[in-house]
Amino acid sequence: MSIPPEKQARPSTPAEEPIDPAPRPSRRVFSPEYKLMIVAEYENAPNGEKGAILRREGLYSSHVIEWTRARDAGALTTGVTGTPTPAARPRKSAEQVELEKLRRQNEKLQSDLAKTRMALDIMGKAHALLEGLSESAENEPPSQTS
Repeated sequence: MSIPPEKQARPSTPAEEPIDPAPRPSRRVFSPEYKLMIVAEYENAPNGEKGAILRREGLYSSHVIEWTRARDAGALTTGVTGTPTPAARPRKSAEQVELEKLRRQNEKLQSDLAKTRMALDIMGKAHALLEGLSESAENEPPSQTS
């Protein structure tokens, strides 16, 4: 029994592979100057015009909120040259990193210890209850069944 030629598997060529019609979108990047300009314009606009600014720029209100918080925190400032100044975090020393790690580990162990103590307390109460039930069952006279 032979397979007809039209049913046989053929190696695909790049021309035959389907092409994705929509290229992968790229994330928009906004400069600090643009962000500051939009935040200032948005804050100075009357209430009815704020939505128009967002529509014109293709932005969401969450963008402006985030940028306002960044500006207030000092992360959107620009240097003398007009380039953004990085919001540098102070580097932690090895001792600080180790101390934070040990503190987290200590908190986890304390939490585990509290859970274990609670479980032991429950087990002790259950044991005492079962022991009491067992003693009362031994002391009762056998029931008469007819």
